[in-house]
Amino acid sequence: MLGDSGMSTVEYAIGTLAAAALGLLLYSLLSGDWVEGLIRALLVRAFTVDG
Repeated sequence: MLGDSGMSTVEYAIGTLAAAALGLLLYSLLSGDWVEGLIRALLVRAFTVDG
């Protein structure tokens, strides 16, 4: 069809931008102080022996 030649390139570009944005979001969440505190508290709770 006419006019559809660049469609796959645009779809790949949008997919790449979406993946990069998701990666940036995950990096910013996981590198934050509150996530580090949650992980640290979880590990302390997991390795603490009660009794």
